Amino acid sequence: MSAEKVLETLKAAGKPLKAGEIAEASGLDKKEVDKAMKILKTEEKIVSPKRCFWEPK
Repeated sequence: MSAEKVLETLKAAGKPLKAGEIAEASGLDKKEVDKAMKILKTEEKIVSPKRCFWEPK
């Protein structure tokens, strides 16, 4: 599932990332990343420390 891949990518980065950076690092399409992030936000598994940046909770 792409949501798990996005979460793994964020954890591996060790710093907040933008959606485009997550797409690049994970090898997923940006649309897939956006969908996955929406799921992760709903499940409260990721948080935004500053605008447009995301990190694992």
